[in-house]
Amino acid sequence: MPASPHPTSATPSMRWLPGLLLATFVIGTDDFIIAGILPELAVAFDVTEAAAGQLVTVFSLVYAVAAPVMALFTARLSRRALIVGGLTVFALINAATVLAPSYAALMVLRVAAALVGATVTPAAFATAGGLALPERSGRAIGVVAAGLTVSLIVGVPVGSWLGGLFGWQATFVLVATLTVAAVFITGLTLPALPGTTGTGLRERLQLLRRPSVLSCVAGTVFGATAGFMPYTFIVPVVTDLTGVERTLIPVTIGVIGIAGAIGTVAGGRLNDRWGPDRTILTLMAVMATTTVVLSLAGPLFGGDAPYWLFLTVLAVWGAAVWAYNPPMNARALRLAGDAGTEAVALNTSGLYIGIAVAGALGGVALSVGDGALVLGLSGAVVVLGMLFMSLAVRRFPCSVSGDQ
Repeated sequence: MPASPHPTSATPSMRWLPGLLLATFVIGTDDFIIAGILPELAVAFDVTEAAAGQLVTVFSLVYAVAAPVMALFTARLSRRALIVGGLTVFALINAATVLAPSYAALMVLRVAAALVGATVTPAAFATAGGLALPERSGRAIGVVAAGLTVSLIVGVPVGSWLGGLFGWQATFVLVATLTVAAVFITGLTLPALPGTTGTGLRERLQLLRRPSVLSCVAGTVFGATAGFMPYTFIVPVVTDLTGVERTLIPVTIGVIGIAGAIGTVAGGRLNDRWGPDRTILTLMAVMATTTVVLSLAGPLFGGDAPYWLFLTVLAVWGAAVWAYNPPMNARALRLAGDAGTEAVALNTSGLYIGIAVAGALGGVALSVGDGALVLGLSGAVVVLGMLFMSLAVRRFPCSVSGDQ
């Protein structure tokens, strides 16, 4: 099966790649930024911070549910029209958010933004895999995925800073402005790439029900759960195991973010060299090893592990966690065939499900233990995931070239 749903559209030039990178960057920033401006939103709309936080929950749930559905119903649209048009609507939604008169209106606009983001992001991943030459598809997907990582370490801090300085509206002005830039760049650089024309809705649904495709989604849930559990509870993880002050938490998050950005690109390159199967299992092994080492650091050093050593291992862990996304999406693309975009969308839903499960399990671990237990539980999840994926790649192998 070809690595791309549109193999004949592969092009040696990758001038379209920066536009797709910027697209995922603005969508990622819009997704994660609410957490950075919760106090401002709570005051502006006279709600509690807990209520403001539901904007994040609703966005994530809508995104998870909508991604595969929207992929199915937009499958016949031109990829260029879908991405450029979707980004245009996304810019308008964020511009309208600046003028939101009430909390209810803001919630409606967040739902709309989630629907558009859930449509554009999987299409961007699949388009990158379809336009790149087969031997470079992994790194193309990796670069596009890096937009989400960079949004965490650049977009969210900058947006939060602007929100605190000029008001929460400035954050959405930033997102809208950057989205307009993405519209122009993708409009100028994306070549014509038709939607699916030979496969009907029922047939694509059948393709998505393949055990091979569902195994990718399950693998993504395992990986996201294991990866986001320590990240979500990074404050107790670091302070409980090293004893450092909370003032070093921004440094820690920054290091993880930089390592994650590097890892995302590296994951794509490893995919092109080794193929998805070997890359996925290798990265899960690195995640498992580093998580276990981190969880043992606290008890071994009596809660006073050297911060520099802890941070070094944490950087390796962060790189492996974020490197996991490109090969898993590449594997889903190859195994799904004509339903490649829909498979990536379904895989994205698995990512958000994993994030939700990570928060729930990590919260339970923290309520009965400390940061070391959070890491231990994360390690157990990734080991289970590695065992599952070992069986999956044996049952549904995906070669380097994409031929099955």
